[in-house]
Amino acid sequence: MGRRKKGQPVHGWVILDKPIGMGSTQAVAAVRRIFDAQKAGHAGTLDPMATGILAIALGEATKTVPFAMDADKTYRFTATWGQARDSDDAEGAVTGTSDIRPTREAIEAMLPRFTGVLSQVPPAYSAVRVGGERAYDLAREGETVTLEPREIEVFEARLLNAVRDSAEFEITCSKGTYVRAWVRDIALSLGTLGHVSALRRTRLGAWAEKDAVTLETLTPFMHSPAAFGYLKPLATALDGIPALAVTGGDTVRIRSGNPILIRSSLFARMKDGFGEGDLTGQTVYLREEDGSPVALAEIAGGELRPFRVFNFSSP
Repeated sequence: MGRRKKGQPVHGWVILDKPIGMGSTQAVAAVRRIFDAQKAGHAGTLDPMATGILAIALGEATKTVPFAMDADKTYRFTATWGQARDSDDAEGAVTGTSDIRPTREAIEAMLPRFTGVLSQVPPAYSAVRVGGERAYDLAREGETVTLEPREIEVFEARLLNAVRDSAEFEITCSKGTYVRAWVRDIALSLGTLGHVSALRRTRLGAWAEKDAVTLETLTPFMHSPAAFGYLKPLATALDGIPALAVTGGDTVRIRSGNPILIRSSLFARMKDGFGEGDLTGQTVYLREEDGSPVALAEIAGGELRPFRVFNFSSP
């Protein structure tokens, strides 16, 4: 007989307002303890110096983490001019200085060049893997880290405030965007050096600051049913994915990991919300008529083929 998993079968999302000075892994562990959950993960790392929305998945919600990670994000942050840091943020060592301070007008004129589809080299201190190892581990060991540029997109960039030595910005961007690299690059284009001195994530997909809860609020509810008032349904990570109700034998087959044919009755229900044309490759969120999650499936060969089946049974 297998060993029983520690904790309880808790399923859903906790949208944490992560405090400064705490790493994402520490934050996940703290939330897991509060809920006494068997399994936990998170969507999108926040550095210790960053605050704001850290989406933490518990139980079967961990199967939806990739969809949350793919969501657009909004950040509010401060760029400090005149110093380059090896980590591109205030925690790193100074690697260069500049006496040049850009004006508000110069910054605003530069913003269009840093909006849209951009080629960005991630910071050396990042979670990008190099030869199987994290870049930040290699950088901390003193190795020179060379990373390839990647395509990211900044949908909107706004200058919120500017004083002589710093400027406050807000950007909405795609998965894979590094704010630290964005600040590093715009500083260089402005003829100076710069790094991030404060950073806050204010939105992740459909989750905004109003949805977030602090550890100070959660901690008094350690192992208490009251904590579940802050647990959001698994499906909140699946906004934008077409949903389809399945019943009877179809539900049984899908829960067993088997595909089901897209019969006329199913096709009729798929006509709303699934778009036009060939739907091959489309991901579908399957649920029971009462809203209970069943699986994530792909449309292929006239079938719905499950690739993530949700299992809410106790061990």
